This record gives sequence, structure tokens and C-alpha cells, in this order.
Amino acid sequence: MNSLLLLSGGQIAGLVATVIILGSLIIGLWLSIRIIPQGNAMVVQRLGKFRRVLNTGFNMVIPMLDRTLSLISLKEQVLDFRPGEVITKDNVKMMIDSVVFVQVVDPKLFTYGIERPLIAIENLTATTLRNIVGDLDLDGCLTSRDIVNVKMRDILDEATDPWGIKVRRVEVRNILPPPGIQEAMEKEMRAERERRETILRAEGEKRSAILVAEGEKESALLRADANKLATIAEAEGQAKAIERILAAKPSAAYLTLQGFEAVKHMADGQATKIIVPNDLANVATLFTSMAEIVGVGNSTAVKAAAPKSKTTPKKK
Repeated sequence: MNSLLLLSGGQIAGLVATVIILGSLIIGLWLSIRIIPQGNAMVVQRLGKFRRVLNTGFNMVIPMLDRTLSLISLKEQVLDFRPGEVITKDNVKMMIDSVVFVQVVDPKLFTYGIERPLIAIENLTATTLRNIVGDLDLDGCLTSRDIVNVKMRDILDEATDPWGIKVRRVEVRNILPPPGIQEAMEKEMRAERERRETILRAEGEKRSAILVAEGEKESALLRADANKLATIAEAEGQAKAIERILAAKPSAAYLTLQGFEAVKHMADGQATKIIVPNDLANVATLFTSMAEIVGVGNSTAVKAAAPKSKTTPKKK
């Protein structure tokens, strides 16, 4: 009976030891597991010395020997810094605030490169901005934001490489000149706008005057053409009226003119009949008139057809 009790006590002790061992293994296994979320990393130290970097997913470490530091975000971060005072090349004081986009690319350098790296970036941004703006005047600073952004990004990126940080982008957000400078700039802007308005108004009035002048010119030309056509029509009407009056009561001059017209038509070679006038004494005069009416080209034929006058020889 006692041996049974002793055996039972040993079994119980072994069971307890087994439970303790299993519990320790489970706890140790639990403590050795590290699950890293997406976009993060973790630095492992073994006995105070850098061991390795845990990447995204399931990872194992040795409890009591390995120590893990806090999670490091590998995502791009936006650092919004407070405005800082800068002085331009022409001794104008103004406030400028900037925004820096950074990303951790090396967790080891980020952990061991510099103490409080984000604060270091803020101070480095302020000093870099003062140096760059100090080489520019006020107008150059206001109109050259892109140049300032590029210079700052290059300088900050080079300075943060040993820290495991990549500067993706730098933006100068606000530039606040002194109140007096702002008032002068507003006056200059208003003057420029008024100047542009005056120029546009003058160009509009000029264009309107040109259009009015062109319209008046076209109207005058049309009126002149209309008067010309009316005068021609009136003259033609008067000519036809005179012709009808003369036809109704023909005069000697009118009959002579009509005779010349008839001779003209006869001389063009298209007539099938030849009319010989009764007054043969006026034949030469008639053919001479025909030559003048028909033209110089037919003058020879008319002269040939005209009767030759007899000449008496001179007495010796």
C-alpha cells in the first residue's frame, strides 16, 4: 500500500515536471515567434549586437538571447515641418514652411545611423532652405519654387543616405513675405491688372472703329455703284426716248445717220443686195464715209471702187 502511494507520488511528480516542461516549451515557442505586418520591418539584437532584420511574415528568434526592437515602417511618410524664418539675398525676411516625403529603405542604418532621425531631417531641412533662399532675391524665390524643391531634395537625399532614409520629394508649401511686402505686391498686381484691362479696352475700341470704317467704306462703294447704275439706266432711257422721238419725226441729220448705218452694214460683205444711190455725184463722198466707218482695213477697197476723176493734161 505504501509502495503504491509512493509510486503514485512519483508519477504525480513526473506528470508535474512534464507539464512544466511542456509549458516552458510552449511559452518559449510563443516568445520566439515574430509576425511582421506588411510594410514593416524589425531589427533583432543578440546579446546587444545587431543580428538581423526581420521582414514581413512569420519569423523565429531565440528567447533570452535575441531581443527585438520596435517595428519600423517602410512606407513613405509625410513630414510637415513648421514655418521657419529665412532671409533672401536682398535682405527680405519671410516665413517658409515645407513638406518632405521620406521612406526608410534600410532598417539597420535607420536604427544605428543617427539618433532621432526624423528630428534630424527637420533641422537639416530648415538649414538647407535658408542656404538656398539666401542665394535668391525675393522675386526669384517667389517664381523659382521648382528650382528650390529640386535643390532641397538632392541635398537632403545625399545627407540622409547614411541614415537609411530616401527623400522622395520636397515641396515648399507657403511663402509668407512681410506685411509691407505683401501690400506692395498686391498694389503691383492691381496695377498690372488695370494695365491689361486698359490695353484690352483700347484694342476693343480700335477693332470696333476699324469695323465701322470698313462698313462705311463698303456702304459708300455700294452707294456709288448704285448711283452709277442709276445714271447709266437713266442715260439709256433718255437715249431710247430721243431715238423714238427722232423716228417719229425724222430730221435731215437723223436720216443721214441712218443712211451711214445702212452703208456700213452693206460694206461688211454680208449683204446680198447692192443699192446704188441716185446722186452719183456723191458716190465718192459716200465711199469715203464708208471707209471711215468700217475702218482702215477696208479703205483700200473703197478707194478702188470709187470712180476716178478725169484729169486734163497741162498745156506746155
